[in-house]
This record gives sequence, structure tokens and C-alpha cells, in this order.
Amino acid sequence: MDTRQIEKLRPTQLSHGAREVREKVRQYRSLSAHDLEMAIAEKPIPVVCGPGTIPFAIDHHHVAAALWYVGVRSVPVVLVRDLSSYTWASFWLSMENQRWTFPYDPEGLRRPFSELPAHVWELRDDEYRSLAAAVRDAGGYEKTNVPLEEFRWTDFFRATLPRPDSDEKFTALLEEALKLAKSDAALGLPGYLGRAD
Repeated sequence: MDTRQIEKLRPTQLSHGAREVREKVRQYRSLSAHDLEMAIAEKPIPVVCGPGTIPFAIDHHHVAAALWYVGVRSVPVVLVRDLSSYTWASFWLSMENQRWTFPYDPEGLRRPFSELPAHVWELRDDEYRSLAAAVRDAGGYEKTNVPLEEFRWTDFFRATLPRPDSDEKFTALLEEALKLAKSDAALGLPGYLGRAD
């Protein structure tokens, strides 16, 4: 397993859930040095090598950003694919075909790849992405191996619920989102658990 500097890892998405990052930061800060080392080893960052041998993180953006905020500068990575011989056009086409990139902003609008930030800590906050993670963590749906599953739930909540603009509204919205996740409206989304009784 290779190790890379977090600042060299290029994101493959425009946004993340800042609440989720803050929660991971809190968890990492509560760990002893040994336990933090073990936590880092358990979640290597999967990367695709792009043109110019630039490493692109295709998952665990929240983990990498949280580790950066607690002062960790290098992380273990796993090379998923080497596309360094590709042109930029072929690279991004392949990344989309594999569902390894999500070039949509916090409003759900597609943006050019040139707008992807250079660093994981520069991702824009999307409250609905945090909501999707909170719903999953509360048992609203199961984690699956479906690529970008959290963003499908993010878009579902964005289309049906008002944007929370405070901690109180976020907490209240979580209850509503949990019910929605187990309703027929969520049928077909990855990790759907069925109707709540």
C-alpha cells in the first residue's frame, strides 16, 4: 500500500457534507495517537492516477478532509486504476463511465470538470449530503457498494425537503428524512430498507 500527501490528492467531486467532516474531526481528536493511526490504516483512500500522474481520490473525501483538519498530512492510498496515459478528455469520460466522479454543485447543477477544487478541504458544503449521511447512520438506509450512492440520496432529499439553515432545522429535518427514506417515494434508491411500520 502506497502513502500520499493529502494536499496532492485531487477531489473528484465539488461538494461534501461539512457536518459529516466536523463529526469525523471530533471523532479523530478523541482518539489516542495509536488509535488514530489504526483508524487511518483502516480507510485507505482509493485513487485513480490521471494524466501527469496526478492522483485523484475517488472516495473517502470526508475522511481525507477531516484528517487534514486534525493535522495529518499523509494517508495510505490504494491505486484503483492507472489512466495516466489518457488525454484529459478520455480520462474524464472514463471517470464518468466508471462513476468515479460527481461534477455537481451543492444546488445539484452540473459544472465543468475545470471547477473541481484542487484540494479535499476546499469542497463546498452541501447540507443535503450531510443529511444523507445522517439518515444512513440513523438506520434510514443501508450502505451498499453502489458508486455515489450517497449522492443519489442527497438529490432525493434536495428534491423533497427544504434546505436546513441551522442546527435546529437540521435536527428536525432528520426525523422527516428518516420517514421519507422508508417510504415508497424512496423505492429504488440504493440501500432502501422498505416501508417503516
